[in-house]
Amino acid sequence: MSRRNEEVGALFDEYADLLAITGGDPFKIRAYQKAGRAVGSYHEDVGLLDVKQLCRIPNVGRAIAEKIVEYVRTGRVRAVEDARAKIPPGLRELTTIPTLGPRKAMQLHELLGISSVPELIDAIDAGLLRELRGFGARTEERIRRGIELMPNAGGRVHVNVAAELAGRIVAELSTVDGCVRCAPAGSLRRLRETVGDVDILAAAEDSGPLMAAFAGMSIVDSVANEVVAGGARKTSIRTAGGLQVDLRVVPPGSWGAALQYFTGSREHNVRVRELAVRAGLKLNEYGLFDAGTGEVLAAETEEQVYARLGMAWVPPALREDRGEVEAALRGELPALVTEDDIRGDLHTHTDLTDGVSSLTEMLAGAAARGYSYYAVTDHAPNLFMQRMTDEKMLRQRAELRALDGRYGPMRLLHGTELNIDPDGEVDWPVEILRRFDVCVASVHSHFRQPRAEMTRRIVRACENPGVNIIGHLTTRQIGRRGPIDVDLDEVFRAAARTGTALEINSHPDRLDLCDEHILRARRFGARFAVNSDAHSVLHLDLLRYGIGNAQRGWLTADDVINTWPLERLRAFLAKPGP
Repeated sequence: MSRRNEEVGALFDEYADLLAITGGDPFKIRAYQKAGRAVGSYHEDVGLLDVKQLCRIPNVGRAIAEKIVEYVRTGRVRAVEDARAKIPPGLRELTTIPTLGPRKAMQLHELLGISSVPELIDAIDAGLLRELRGFGARTEERIRRGIELMPNAGGRVHVNVAAELAGRIVAELSTVDGCVRCAPAGSLRRLRETVGDVDILAAAEDSGPLMAAFAGMSIVDSVANEVVAGGARKTSIRTAGGLQVDLRVVPPGSWGAALQYFTGSREHNVRVRELAVRAGLKLNEYGLFDAGTGEVLAAETEEQVYARLGMAWVPPALREDRGEVEAALRGELPALVTEDDIRGDLHTHTDLTDGVSSLTEMLAGAAARGYSYYAVTDHAPNLFMQRMTDEKMLRQRAELRALDGRYGPMRLLHGTELNIDPDGEVDWPVEILRRFDVCVASVHSHFRQPRAEMTRRIVRACENPGVNIIGHLTTRQIGRRGPIDVDLDEVFRAAARTGTALEINSHPDRLDLCDEHILRARRFGARFAVNSDAHSVLHLDLLRYGIGNAQRGWLTADDVINTWPLERLRAFLAKPGP
């Protein structure tokens, strides 16, 4: 994805927020939100397109296209600059708090003079919000929780942001003379859903050229000259986005020990070092040593280090001290599902509803990934803003049937993403649902239902014989919206009982189910589907992050229905009736 596409997408998101704060036209706000998503995920570099070509992007009209051209030419958009000038300093930070919203943020500024998150926390602690009309104790609690969910809370970023940054760094450092190996480490290598600091490990006899190249990279905050610390073995920089990146360089002979040590987690490493101590050994980033003689027993590869301790190699995603050490000692670690195991994607969208890419573009993108089957699951009618109708759905089905066989061996499946209503009903009756190849059902509204009602709502969806997969079960959006209040064990039990798969949504904003929920659901015997929920061709590649969550949940290929051959998958989707 072009960086300019991302920049323009983020700029339009900001403009929509600024308009909302100042009470702008809701239709205009929505237009820029849609345009931001469309441009951010568009497959062509918008910097190479003229106004006429830009207008071919979904949700981009001439006025928006001209702003894109203005940004590419000048690096700024006058309308956005003017909107920024109208907002008091610090106020926009309040709008990034989930559960608060632009209008309430403006209220707090006008009535209490609050212009920053710390000031808001102080006001909540002092009970000042309860005196305002439209707030109260419950609103206070939601706002406090929203502050904890802020994207930058704790200085963490989504895994894809860290992965893309690390990829650029590793690619550049790998070309430096003397660099033998270079790879990400830390929580990114363990595929955690958010990352604090990005850890990069390199191997070289002379660390000097690598450290100099790293400190001089374009990602360093040039304004603040943010080289946080420098040395022969470790250099830390801060990017213009505020993210710290640490580079450590070790001798090539210590690569395996260093990779094990700096991948972590801390709890996993403590358990492994305890094993070493009990065996009369010493383990650090330079190797596994005989504690008495100092002889190096293993260092070059991680496999050597673990083997010398009597363990199988532990996949990084499992290194969280959740029983993996004991399983490795017994030789009972699972053969984790990988992206290569995935035979098809069962939750994707096109521009018929809220996608950016056309049906044929999505099909071509899926075929390029070598899939055996692929499902198109555009939104159903009850999500009114998507303007789906029965007629549109049937036309799409006919088009898919006509196209089946034109994309090599990949079979085309016609599906839908249904809306789970507050009472647990979905958009169509069972007799219509049975005509789809696959039905994903998701909660898209009424997120604050009481726990018992929410639980019954989703259990009823599981019990619907036309529903095959529960999509993004907890509805969370990392850093923006917390999970719904639901008895997950009851849902997991119902999913296993009814033969309803649980989605692992791969979008980095969701990663829903999370790893801990996957572990729990697996104990109930539930099955899973790792889906991209792609809204553009570029989103198909997000599947790797869902696979990361599946690995952290100890899943094998057999646990994941879209690793199965089509015949077995169809048998599962032919869900028995009540």
